Amino acid sequence: MRFRNLGHAVFAATMIALGITGLVMGPASGNFSPTWDPVPSGVTPHVALMYTGLIYLCAFISLACGIGLLWQRTAAPAARVLFAWLLIWFLQFRLIPIVKSPTMDRLWPGFEGAVVLAGAWVLYIGFATGWDRQRFGFVAGDGGLLIARVLYGLALIFFGLGHFIYPKNTVSLVPGWLPWHLFWAYFFGCTFIAAGVAVIVGLYARLAAALAAFQLGMFVVLVWVPIVAKGSASTFQWSETVVSWALTAGAWVIADSYRGMPWVGLSKRRPRA
Repeated sequence: MRFRNLGHAVFAATMIALGITGLVMGPASGNFSPTWDPVPSGVTPHVALMYTGLIYLCAFISLACGIGLLWQRTAAPAARVLFAWLLIWFLQFRLIPIVKSPTMDRLWPGFEGAVVLAGAWVLYIGFATGWDRQRFGFVAGDGGLLIARVLYGLALIFFGLGHFIYPKNTVSLVPGWLPWHLFWAYFFGCTFIAAGVAVIVGLYARLAAALAAFQLGMFVVLVWVPIVAKGSASTFQWSETVVSWALTAGAWVIADSYRGMPWVGLSKRRPRA
């Protein structure tokens, strides 16, 4: 067992947890585990057996690829399969619905999925073999890294804008012991936007990616963990907790991709996953 960086370990553990959750709870509830859910109603299979089979498939891919990422010999194929499946899922169940109807209830899961996809993409590039670079040179090289980081940057900008579009919802999540709730809602909205721009432009990108990952992680610790710890969390709150942690894991991987780069200035070299 060998971890190339902490983000790699966290992402693998997150995929394993999602896989176990999907296998244990998914078929019983009839829902996909967080990050895979929601599936637009218009594309839901009419045959219940097919729908359940898809739930099992997503859970199995999460679990198997998460375990595969833990070992050096299986890390490359696991990263390849996970990235491919997340890309297919993103294009089919996130991007196409957004193009057809760019409503907020489709944009939110779309950008959340983009962060997880970007994290898996960076891992795939880091573990890419000669076979991958020969057949998928652009996707497995610097071009793919650029796209993954842009996806992540766009998601951060969207999350930041959400603080301004839904200030009341954001304020309601600010811990009660903090003063000036509205200030913090707008402040962290600005920091998300600033980090997203920095990642896309490549200026101060390492610092921005690290701070954004830290901010997402603190959101889990300060907002969702206390809610869950009370023992009365709703299904929605549990789901949001899992999604927020998955976003943190993806952000962590992307932040680690800047290792060896300067904290300030331009950051454009490929990752060392």
